[in-house]
Amino acid sequence: MIGFSDETYIDVASGDGGNGAVSFRREKFVPRGGPDGGDGGRGGDVVFVVSHNLRTLAHLKRQRSFRAERGQNGSSARKYGRDGMDVVIPVPPGTILKDPESGEVLVDLTDHERYVFLRGGRGGRGNWHFRSSTNQAPRYAQPGEKGVALRIGVELLIIADIGFVGFPNAGKSSLLNTLTNARSAVADYPFTTKIPHLGMMRHHERDIVLADIPGLIEGASDGSGMGIKFLKHISRTLGLAYLIDLSDGRYLTAFDTLTEELRAYDSELIGKERVIIGTKIDEEGTDVRLAELKAKYPEETVIGLCVYFNQGVDEVKEAFYQIVERVDPTTVEDKGFQTEPDTNAHYEMEKAPWEE
Repeated sequence: MIGFSDETYIDVASGDGGNGAVSFRREKFVPRGGPDGGDGGRGGDVVFVVSHNLRTLAHLKRQRSFRAERGQNGSSARKYGRDGMDVVIPVPPGTILKDPESGEVLVDLTDHERYVFLRGGRGGRGNWHFRSSTNQAPRYAQPGEKGVALRIGVELLIIADIGFVGFPNAGKSSLLNTLTNARSAVADYPFTTKIPHLGMMRHHERDIVLADIPGLIEGASDGSGMGIKFLKHISRTLGLAYLIDLSDGRYLTAFDTLTEELRAYDSELIGKERVIIGTKIDEEGTDVRLAELKAKYPEETVIGLCVYFNQGVDEVKEAFYQIVERVDPTTVEDKGFQTEPDTNAHYEMEKAPWEE
């Protein structure tokens, strides 16, 4: 059984165009009927469709090859060949397509519902097009244009408003389960969460998507523990929630350690809006530790939390809401995402990013 999958590769190919026909009109009582070869059909396109019912790329590990149908050849009586069928590849929201060799992002599908990635080859023209006063019986036609075959990397970056980061057992899953309908596993041993989990919180009539990212440890950026395998999923978040276990002796250094691990992965993550949440304040002595945490980071928003006694839950909700309000997605700088090519183009083939 294939579980959570956020990275794979596939082979895709658009269809070849059909060949034009060489044909001459042959009817009784119609001498010198002339050329009547029809055009070949256009090859099918490779189309990616964003499906909101999908959450992983597991289906692309079961099938890695996708080829659109070839256009049919033209025939006599100026009949056009049928266009080839498109191959449609469903992917979850947040998917990007990359060059597997260089790692360059070819297309970000975040802002697309349907994207034509590869155009099929155009159909060849039949000999009817090549008649003239000096060549009334042309005996040639155009061959169909070849499609494009390519191997591409497919990567999923989960889209969320707030991402939870913290050491194992810091209470990330418990907070997600409390604020949303998610049912992430909770236990008293490290690395209970093996894959990212999403949940939807509604506050002040606004839906806010929360992401529970598997726990980090010191040295994660060097591959320790679960490494940084899932850190890429917080790159699209509007803000971060740093969860710090106040019953852990590392409570005063945890924020600095987490920050350094994020910086080692991607320095831009440090500039995101954030809130520090001190968890498990129901345990003895944590009230003093929470005060020490606030004193050490006076410029940060620090909130004490105990989900089991509902302490600090409303404050956390409000903090998340304020982050999302301040960082309105409509004002985020345009990343230069490619727009969908003109679907009406039949004969003009646009250059793909890797052909320029």
